[in-house]
Amino acid sequence: MYSNKESVNILTSLLVAHGIHHAVVCPGSRNAPIVHNLNECPDIQCYPVTDERSAGFYALGMAQALKKPVAVCVTSGSALLNLVPAVAEAYYQHIPLVVISADRPPQWIDQLDGQTLPQPDALGRFVKKAVSLPEPHDEETRWYCNRLVNEALIVKQAPVHINVPLTEPLFNFTTPVLPAERKIELLPADITNITLGHVLRMFMQAKRPMLIAGQPMNPNLDEAVMLVEEDERYVPDFVLFAGGSIVSKRVKRFLRKANTSWAVNATGEVNDTFMNLMHVVQGDEAVVVDQIRFMLEQQPHPFVQMWDELLSRVRQQADLFEPAYSQMAVVKAFEQQLPKLIEQGSMFYVHYANSMSIRLANIYARHQVYCNRGVNGIDGSLSTAAGFSVVTDDRVFCVIGDLSFFYDSNALWNRNLRGNFRILLLNNGGGGIFQHLKGLDKSPARDQFVSAAHHTTAEGICQQNDIVYLRAENMEEVQKGIDTLLYINSERPVLLEVITHAEQDEQVYQEYLSFVSL
Repeated sequence: MYSNKESVNILTSLLVAHGIHHAVVCPGSRNAPIVHNLNECPDIQCYPVTDERSAGFYALGMAQALKKPVAVCVTSGSALLNLVPAVAEAYYQHIPLVVISADRPPQWIDQLDGQTLPQPDALGRFVKKAVSLPEPHDEETRWYCNRLVNEALIVKQAPVHINVPLTEPLFNFTTPVLPAERKIELLPADITNITLGHVLRMFMQAKRPMLIAGQPMNPNLDEAVMLVEEDERYVPDFVLFAGGSIVSKRVKRFLRKANTSWAVNATGEVNDTFMNLMHVVQGDEAVVVDQIRFMLEQQPHPFVQMWDELLSRVRQQADLFEPAYSQMAVVKAFEQQLPKLIEQGSMFYVHYANSMSIRLANIYARHQVYCNRGVNGIDGSLSTAAGFSVVTDDRVFCVIGDLSFFYDSNALWNRNLRGNFRILLLNNGGGGIFQHLKGLDKSPARDQFVSAAHHTTAEGICQQNDIVYLRAENMEEVQKGIDTLLYINSERPVLLEVITHAEQDEQVYQEYLSFVSL
């Protein structure tokens, strides 16, 4: 019988799944559930060593001889610190040592409780990966625990640290079998030969494959999913995720219905966005995407064709919809004008800020878009675009909402800026994204405190920083302003501020969603 501690059972199951069959174990009460499991598991051989410092080197020597990862398990407190010399040696020898430390619950750290110290980062830079497991209480924390163990165990040729906080009681051994755990595998970089061929075969042989590529653009995918999210025929069984974050929460929820996802990225990181990741392919995302698209041209896949037809219909509806004066109408007009620059032989780059700006780009943009979607904050969007503009002679456009603009307005206080930097400021007097959040309208704090309602304009900031200032309050003025923004020759940056109303913006957006649903 195994421990009734779910995190310990997940860990034990995944140690075996990742091929770890040898463990050096040290005495202690807090790590007793872990040691019990390691001893109980027929696939793991335990080797007792009392002195933790010596135990670390025992495990190091075993890993050297076996040329495989070996675990070393210690109790909480200073026991872990005794492993530092062996872990440091393993780090510089590139030896796969798996350090497993039991720990007190986090609420008891630094409270003068017995055998407690901050353990999660105690081994510092001498481990390639350090995780501290949650004690699962629902499906999401169980998924999180599984993911963290996988993240640690897929690391190759380096020591890792898995910290296991455990609450009392500790000594209930009532679980008859270990759980069957999802194993995430890393396919190392070999993108020209075996790995690439394997990825392509998996994609083409799947019954319902889907390729999600590019950051942050997935044009009109949110609207398409809205139409079919309850239709099982459109749910993929294999998702190939090639880089970047996805803006739409609806899309992420939908793709979590898939059986399996594989991720492709240059670093081999575990990005389990859809909670069903099975393989991480370390390689060049662009190479994989190009190969998939080439194969689909040669050998069309019926499921991919079905999605292409759906997306084509949604995009046609999006193009047909004529929004009333609003931020949506402004972005549509801006994106419709951009191709004329290409026709004239002009190169350009477009940055969109977060929140509603990037969501409108996902509807109308048909080109590469830059956006800070790594963390998704509103801070720094203007500075990022400004920094981009100072190292290129091509036009750099920044489409940005008012809160993001005013938050980062010091980006314009810079002597390096030139006339190639152009800003389209969408000002509706507050955070427009908060108009979309169901239930928030019932809070009297929404406008003043959540969406930060205001009556500020950018004119004074532009005067202060020698920025050419344009203003529009209707579609006729918008069209003229966009023409100027795109084509004017200027030695200084140009800003077009478009004034709209948040309630009208939200109404038009809802009308759009109804229109594409027809």
